Amino acid sequence: MEPFIVSARKYRPQTFKDVVGQQAITNTLLNAIENNHLAQALLFCGPRGVGKTTCARILAKQINQDGTEREDEDFAFNIFELDAASNNSVDDIRNLIDQVRIPPQVGKYKVYIIDEVHMLSQSAFNAFLKTLEEPPKHAIFILATTEKHKIIPTILSRCQIFDFKRITVKDAASYLKYIAENQGIEADDDALHIIAQKADGAMRDALSIFDRVVSFSGTNLTRKAVTENLNVLDYDTYFSATDLILKHDIPGLLLLFNKTLSLGFDGNHFISGLASHFRDLMVCKHEQTIELLEVGETAKKNYLEQSRLTSNDFLLQALNIANDCDLKYKTSKNQRLLVELSLMKLASINFGAEKKNPESVALANTTIEFIAPAAFYRNIIKPPTKAPEKEEASKSDAFDPSTTTGIEQKRTETPPTTTNTVNEVVVQENTVQPAVEEPKATIKPISIKGNTKRVSGLSISSLKAKKQHEINKIDVVIDENDLPKENFSEEDMQKHWNDFVKKIDNDGRKLLASSLSTDIPKMANATTIWIELPNDTMKKEVEREKFDLMEYLRTNLNNHFITLKITVNEQVAKKFAFTPEEKYEKLREKNPAIDILRKTFDLDL
Repeated sequence: MEPFIVSARKYRPQTFKDVVGQQAITNTLLNAIENNHLAQALLFCGPRGVGKTTCARILAKQINQDGTEREDEDFAFNIFELDAASNNSVDDIRNLIDQVRIPPQVGKYKVYIIDEVHMLSQSAFNAFLKTLEEPPKHAIFILATTEKHKIIPTILSRCQIFDFKRITVKDAASYLKYIAENQGIEADDDALHIIAQKADGAMRDALSIFDRVVSFSGTNLTRKAVTENLNVLDYDTYFSATDLILKHDIPGLLLLFNKTLSLGFDGNHFISGLASHFRDLMVCKHEQTIELLEVGETAKKNYLEQSRLTSNDFLLQALNIANDCDLKYKTSKNQRLLVELSLMKLASINFGAEKKNPESVALANTTIEFIAPAAFYRNIIKPPTKAPEKEEASKSDAFDPSTTTGIEQKRTETPPTTTNTVNEVVVQENTVQPAVEEPKATIKPISIKGNTKRVSGLSISSLKAKKQHEINKIDVVIDENDLPKENFSEEDMQKHWNDFVKKIDNDGRKLLASSLSTDIPKMANATTIWIELPNDTMKKEVEREKFDLMEYLRTNLNNHFITLKITVNEQVAKKFAFTPEEKYEKLREKNPAIDILRKTFDLDL
C-alpha cells in the first residue's frame, strides 16, 4: 500500500502555468527570465497558501535550465531554503553570507529562498543589508513573507516586490474540480464552491479541506456532505428563512432558528449568514453585479428565482436589521432573544405596500366630527357690553350658520383686539363674539349645522365643515381685573413649591427638581418669588422649564400675577464643593477620633 500524500504536496505546481490565480506575477517572472531582466533580490508577499514559496521554487528551477538537463532535474544543489522563523540570528545570516561567495557547481545561479523573512531580528536585517544590495552575480535572493509591514524599509528598498493576491472562489473551485477528476471523484459544483469559500483565498487550505471531505464522503462529494463535515449552514436554510420572511410567518421562522441552534450553530453564525444571503439576493437584482455572486450554477439559479420575489427596499431594510443584530450580538446579554427579535422585525417588513402620505394613513378608516370649540378659560371670561335692543339680534345672527348677515354685522361691531396678561397673550381673530347673558358664564360648545352627521376626514363635506368652523370661532376677551389675585404667605408658597419639586421628581425630571431644590425660595414682594442659584447653567435650565412651575403656583395660590426672579451667586457653589482640607475639618468636628487615626497611621489628606 502506497503512503498517502496530501493534495497540497501531490498537486503542487511544477511550472508557472500550473500556478492558480497569480497570472500577472507568473507572466512577469517568465518575461523577466526570457529577456534576462531578472532582479537579484525579490520579495514575494501575500496571504498564506497563495503560492509564494511555490513560485520561488519554480523560479529557482527555471533560471538554471539550459536545455541540457534531465527532465527530473530539480537543481537541489543550487537551491537553498532558509526558514527565518528558526534561523533568525546574526550568526545564521553570517553563515548564509559565507555560502553566497561560493559559485554553483551545476547550473548558472545559486538561489537563496528565505521564508518568513519578517521573523529576522533587527541585527540580522542589518547584517544582511550589504549582501542583499550587492550580491555576487551568481546569487539571487528570494524573500517570502506574509507580513510585509514588519520588514524594515532598507530591506524593502533593495528588493523587487511582488504582491500575491488571494485566490478567487472561482479559480479555487476550478482547480478543485480538476483534482477531483484526476482522482475519479464525482463532486457537485456547489460542494466545491463551499470548500473554496471556506478556504478564504488560500489554495493550500482548500486542498486540505478537500482531502478531509473526501475522507468523510468517499468518491461522491455532495453539497450536504460538505456542509455537514465543515459545520457550515447550507444554502437551503437561508432560502427557507427568506421564504418564511416573505410570507410574514414568524412562528415558522422562530422554529427554523431553533432547529439551527439544535444543530450546534450559534445565533451569530445564523444572522451573519442571513445578512450575506440578503447581499447575494441584492447583487442578483442587476445584470452587472451577478458576477459578484460566488456560488455554483445550481445555487445561482435559486438565487435568481428568489431575488425576483423581493424588492430593493425590502432587501435594504433586511440588510440593515441583520447587520445591526450582528454588530450588537457580542455585547448582548440575551443573544438568542436579540436574534429572535431581529427575525420578527424581518418578518414584519411590509415590502409589498405602496408608500402613502402619512396624513392619509393617520386618517384611514376614521371620521371626524366638527364642532365649535369651548371656552379656553374658566371663570375669567367677560362678555362685551351690548345694547339691550341688539342682544336678541346678535344671538340669532351669531349662532345661525345658515345666515351671513348677522356675522358681517358682528364683524363690524366688534373689531379685533389683543389683550395681554402676565406670561400670556390672547390674540383675537375676525370672528363672532357671542352674547352671554350672565357674567363669567362658561360658553358651551356650539356645533355647526348638521354636526350629528359623521363625515370622512378627506371628503368635500369635511372641507366645507372646516371652513364653516373657522367662520364660527369664538372670541375670548380677557380682562385683567377678572383674573384671580389673592394674597398668600411665604410659607404657603414654599409648601406648594416643595410639592411641585416632589411631583416632577417622581415624574423623572430629576435635573429640574435638583435645580429647584438648590435654594429655598423667598418673597421679593407680594407677587415676586426670588431664588438664588449657583451658576448660569442651573438658571437657564429653570428658565427653560419654568412654565409648568408658574402654572402650578398660580393655580394653587390663586394668583395669576405671580412672577419668578432668578439670580446667580457663584459663592453659593462653595457650599457644594469642598476641598479635602475642608472635608477633613468637617469630619473632625463630628468625630475628634479621626485626628488620632490620621496621626497613628501617618495618613495624608
